[in-house]
Amino acid sequence: MTLRPLQMSGRMSDKPGGTEGDASTLTKTHTRTERPPLYKVLLLNDDYTPMEFVVHILERFFGLNHAQAFEIMLTVHKKGLAVVGVFSFEVAETKVAQVMDFARRHQHPLQCTMEKD
Repeated sequence: MTLRPLQMSGRMSDKPGGTEGDASTLTKTHTRTERPPLYKVLLLNDDYTPMEFVVHILERFFGLNHAQAFEIMLTVHKKGLAVVGVFSFEVAETKVAQVMDFARRHQHPLQCTMEKD
């Protein structure tokens, strides 16, 4: 049994080692993957949630150190809201749910939302 090389056209040549004159062009296609859209997670100020609780949330759910958490808490307090982080949709949605659930369980009206970056 003799093995013949495959041609780009998908046809085998009747001549050993030759082609039937069919010239095929190989083209490379580049697939471009798009980055998923990002979402900002925002903390909103209220008149009831203690500042220490906000700092605790920032440390616990967003992995900030105490100084970073304190700075963001002051921004929320002074400006009414602050961006806590920017994440993919699923991560942002999870963080908002975690913060809201934790605040409710501790009977605080803290609001956390997300918006497209």
